Amino acid sequence: MLGLLLLQVLASCLWLGHSEVVNSFETSCPQFFFREIPPNEALEPQKPARICQRYKNQYYFATLYDRKMRIPVYSAYIYQPGPGKRPKTWLVEPQLIGPTYPKTMEKEWTLLNRYNVTLEKLSQSQAILHDYKNLTGLNRGHLNPNGHHDDYSSRMATFTLTNIVPQDEKLNGGAWNNYEQQTMIRRTQGCTTTYVIVGAVPGNNYIAKGRVNKPSHLWSAACCVVDNNYIKAWAVIAENDRNQVQLLTLGELEDMLTELYGRGQVSLFDSGCPRE
Repeated sequence: MLGLLLLQVLASCLWLGHSEVVNSFETSCPQFFFREIPPNEALEPQKPARICQRYKNQYYFATLYDRKMRIPVYSAYIYQPGPGKRPKTWLVEPQLIGPTYPKTMEKEWTLLNRYNVTLEKLSQSQAILHDYKNLTGLNRGHLNPNGHHDDYSSRMATFTLTNIVPQDEKLNGGAWNNYEQQTMIRRTQGCTTTYVIVGAVPGNNYIAKGRVNKPSHLWSAACCVVDNNYIKAWAVIAENDRNQVQLLTLGELEDMLTELYGRGQVSLFDSGCPRE
């Protein structure tokens, strides 16, 4: 009897270890980080959730989610742009509710109707579609943009609200879009693999009656492997109320984030990625 109980406990532990909300990126989905090293703990919020973003039984990127602010801290992915349609369906993360729910992102409708989750229970765990209704001057800003992926499933995976922040609509459609679509193409010339981390600094303002934080800044950093002997890096930051993007070195961005977050020296990539 004791042996059976131990087997059940072991099985449940193994199952949890393979679920989508994970204890460690290093052991669950390290492939989205340069040399499999995620950012250090200086970005970690009070109530973090590590999500290996799974869609149709495949991981597409990794997100550190802030349960309290109901926005992602950052999303990490590999840059693989390509032509394709922009999805229109928005998804949520069932495992933020609890580990017994599906391991893959789902539509709100599916959770409410097939899994008997109440909207209140869902909304306690994360941002929901209603939070982003009737925004003025803001819209749903992707951290990991769908245009940086080359097939429909990988683009669809970016349409989870755990990858979204309230973003200034002029910035989202203007200077930030120019960086995502034009600067990235120029900067990644010659790269065999480009690792990207895009993040949001929590601000003092909220939407949805205080439920969802509006970030003060958005930032992005890239580490590009040209070959075994050459690695290059770059970064940007933008204030989330101005249509302007500032191009930086990786080291400059890390120093700025160290000040903005105030939790110690920020390190976004393994030390093999150049800071200058």
